[in-house]
Amino acid sequence: MSFDRELISNGNPMEPIVGFSRAVRVGPFISVGGTAPVGPDGKTVGIGDVAAQTRQCIETIKAALEQAGTGLHDVVRTRIILTDVNDWKAAVDVRKEYFRDVRPVDTIMAIDRFVNPEWLIEIEADAVIANWDG
Repeated sequence: MSFDRELISNGNPMEPIVGFSRAVRVGPFISVGGTAPVGPDGKTVGIGDVAAQTRQCIETIKAALEQAGTGLHDVVRTRIILTDVNDWKAAVDVRKEYFRDVRPVDTIMAIDRFVNPEWLIEIEADAVIANWDG
């Protein structure tokens, strides 16, 4: 069985320079890369506010999944990456607004910093289209 590979872009000018996509869909599988709290204007959303940044990350993920032909309802895994692990509760409180009924598996981890020091969080997501007919 062979699947087509679809690259999902959100217009980030760094995509062709660095060689990445917002998401990649192969058959029913979609992986959304580390999604930062960046608004449509290219600026950081919610500086100093992990809840606002979490919401922006998930909204960006949602848009990428919709572009790939699905939505948050097909997410099977999220990874929350924080610069301060003590922010986990604020991030999870926002995450559960979107995923309370979907209940994907989750990993929460902390790192020293992101490329942009204004970012407190990045989120990754994987989805499998449940009703995919190939």
